[in-house]
Amino acid sequence: MRRLISVITPVHGPSIPYLADSYESLRSQELPEGWDWQWLVQEDGRTGAVAAALPADSRIFVATGKPGGPAVARNMAMARSDGALLRVLDADDQLTPGALAREIDALTSHPDVGWTTSSVLDLMPDGSTVGWQHADPPGGKLRRTDVLNYFQQNSYRLPVHPATLCIRRELAFALGGWMALPGGEDTGLLLAASVVADGFFITESGLLYRKHPDQITGQADWTEPSEWMPRMRLIEARALALQRLWQQR
Repeated sequence: MRRLISVITPVHGPSIPYLADSYESLRSQELPEGWDWQWLVQEDGRTGAVAAALPADSRIFVATGKPGGPAVARNMAMARSDGALLRVLDADDQLTPGALAREIDALTSHPDVGWTTSSVLDLMPDGSTVGWQHADPPGGKLRRTDVLNYFQQNSYRLPVHPATLCIRRELAFALGGWMALPGGEDTGLLLAASVVADGFFITESGLLYRKHPDQITGQADWTEPSEWMPRMRLIEARALALQRLWQQR
């Protein structure tokens, strides 16, 4: 029986034009023997435009739903997943060659590891790529204190990119999936996972993170303090509560 990695992609209107590139980056992945992927694409709305923009491929599963933002769309996609592993892929981003194989290898080789992240290249509007603005950690295991400590010591910034998260499905479900937030829901899941399970950082780039004018994280209100700070404090509080509960086990 083939094993599955479920790729989770929420989509809203402005990101639809980039879906073809995302699909091509997924279609061209070469997976380890015995593995396959499924792509769970969730429209944040009910227009049907997302399904119309995708090719016929039996591995693609598209659904629509009541608009609720990316966190709701991610969770609704997760509810349809069958894979032992979940891999996030935003609709405007692209996987690099070998990304899924490296993540599968890390998680199958290290049964005590619950999640992986990888290095990232920003994909600029002119097609060029540049390195992520933060210094990457060394490759290999990330202990359960590493990400939270960095987050607290660096003004609520992460040492790794949440858009590259690959996580065991059971762990994602146990944590309740993506946080019900207007932004930063991927940071919330990554930080929660990081305090209850060791992670693994892959130094090879696993993602082309597209920069474009309609990008949600590029909008002026993304870091508006009156909303950004409560989001970050809630993410931190959840992680700390999980950490305390884990230590009491």
